[in-house]
Amino acid sequence: MQITDFSFIHSLRVRWSEVDMQGVVFNGHYLTYFDVAFVEYWRATGLPGIPQQAGQGVEMFVRKATLEYLAPVHFDDELELGVRCAALGTTSLRFAIGIFRAGQHLVSGELVYVVADTQLRKAVPVPDAWRSVLIDFEKLPPQQK
Repeated sequence: MQITDFSFIHSLRVRWSEVDMQGVVFNGHYLTYFDVAFVEYWRATGLPGIPQQAGQGVEMFVRKATLEYLAPVHFDDELELGVRCAALGTTSLRFAIGIFRAGQHLVSGELVYVVADTQLRKAVPVPDAWRSVLIDFEKLPPQQK
């Protein structure tokens, strides 16, 4: 994974409240970083946000989240979080996320979302309009099933 794989980059600086006594980011905060970057990615695509999705009768639920730590992240580091849609399934979307500091790859991960009917809470197909936008937005084409 390289930072150049990503069409979208979100920057953030590590705050004191996010580190342990050794000045290293506590592991639970990485999922918060992923979530913040994902929300900004989604906003950048122009796709419907959470309230709009609910109004259209669909929602996205996290099905899976994974992290792989490659190097520590410290207090006051300036980070770049790359987010990209790596795969489009019938009812799911898989996003690859990378955390970088000055080009060094520190953390890899992925978030898998399932699109569901808001009332029934059952999986439904990813809307075709979403597929089109995500495919056009990405440098690397998402895998499709």
